[in-house]
Amino acid sequence: MSDIILEIEHLSKSFERNRVLDDINLSLKKASVLALMGENGAGKSTMMKCLFGILAKDEGRFLFQGKPVNFRTPKAALENGVAMVHQELNQCLDRSVADNLYLGRYPTKFGIVDEAKMFGDCISLFKSLNISINPHEKLRNLSVSQRQMLEIVKALSYHAKIIVLDEPTSSLTEREVQRLFEIIRTLKGQGVSFIYISHKIDEIFQICDQIAVLRDGKMVMQKDTCDTNMDEVITAMVGRTLEKRFPDMKNTPGEFALSIENLSTKFKPMLDNISFKVRKGEIFGLYGLVGAGRSELLESIFGIRSTTTGTISYNGKKMHFSNAREAMDEGFALVTEERKFNGIFPENSITFNTTIANLEGYYRIKGVVSERKMTRAAIKKIQQMQTKCSSPEELISSLSGGNQQKVIIGKWLERSPKVLLLDEPTRGIDVVAKYEIYQLISRLAQEGKIVIVSSSEMPELLGITNRIAVLSHHKLAGIVETKQTTQEELLRLAALYL
Repeated sequence: MSDIILEIEHLSKSFERNRVLDDINLSLKKASVLALMGENGAGKSTMMKCLFGILAKDEGRFLFQGKPVNFRTPKAALENGVAMVHQELNQCLDRSVADNLYLGRYPTKFGIVDEAKMFGDCISLFKSLNISINPHEKLRNLSVSQRQMLEIVKALSYHAKIIVLDEPTSSLTEREVQRLFEIIRTLKGQGVSFIYISHKIDEIFQICDQIAVLRDGKMVMQKDTCDTNMDEVITAMVGRTLEKRFPDMKNTPGEFALSIENLSTKFKPMLDNISFKVRKGEIFGLYGLVGAGRSELLESIFGIRSTTTGTISYNGKKMHFSNAREAMDEGFALVTEERKFNGIFPENSITFNTTIANLEGYYRIKGVVSERKMTRAAIKKIQQMQTKCSSPEELISSLSGGNQQKVIIGKWLERSPKVLLLDEPTRGIDVVAKYEIYQLISRLAQEGKIVIVSSSEMPELLGITNRIAVLSHHKLAGIVETKQTTQEELLRLAALYL
């Protein structure tokens, strides 16, 4: 009997004249984890959407357990044992855990929902994976990692034989990553196979049995993990060697300019008496475990989260931001973590998303914008950020996550900010795009701008910042000089108030 559960043969897909998948061949072994890697826009998501029935393929075929399949819808894929956990979770936050698990397929008894069976089955599934989640809890009250675990459990409830994980660790702490790996290994032991899409190369070598690499829509490598190394994988992804992960950060911090004093917030999770100062030209890192308050701190500085006490000062002037507009007028900018929900306008063009925060800069006459100026600005930012797209009028939702992020950062750069707040700026972005964003951050700091980077990736903060503030349970646990600290010290501070 063959040990191959899925074969992809000669798969091709085009969008108009753009050939995004070109004669792809790939095989997935039973009870194994296959890493699918490539730069943003290489074709990874398109390939999985064709498998999952979201997109129709142009050529080629899928063989599942030795038989040809052609799923027309995600529902058909699920019912046949192929599931996908998307990077951007699409869940009903105000419904219970059990509701989300069985939405659209509730067990019934005498024509009504059999809640006893629903909750009982939910508990049994959780126990099988040693997951401690209350099935009655509203999803809104769960952490991102718990919500992600729920999607894996949901896939199992369909008796999935293949589970596609798209950037599964992008919002997880190291501890949560290891817990996810435990679950993957448990399910492997039960015969489940995984396609693991990630840009985190260190993780790939921890959990994956094979690595496949796409570049410009073509399959350029498929090897057993034990037969390759990080340098070979990166070279396959980008078509050239990448000598180092981080550029030389040449910024020289000047005098203190931004002051946060005794900042506390009104709503949960409540920040507790946080104070720090940042220099002009400094790249200042924020680290902390999921839920520590990093995003809430940036939102408070930007005026979109109410504070109870504390002051924010820039160049000696006290700021009293009651909304984002006031912060923007004073030269502050915020790139949010959840680009899908509050970073982009998905049904609008790249031009619209690039210029929406700076419309007054494109007036032909007061109150009337010049479309020519807007298009010119978008083209300039596409070139500056090296965004992969067909034209500035392309919908931003059609871009890969990394290219969407480039558009978002370009939007704020159009305003020439003095203080740039970046919340997980490289989440879901490939190594080359990350390097380009690091170079951009370095250039902005060299120009004297303040850049505050919140990240859950310790190597990233250790590679690009001057100092790092560590939050623990909504409090400031300490501030360290980057060149004099270690990952162990960051983790110790992050657990200080737990």
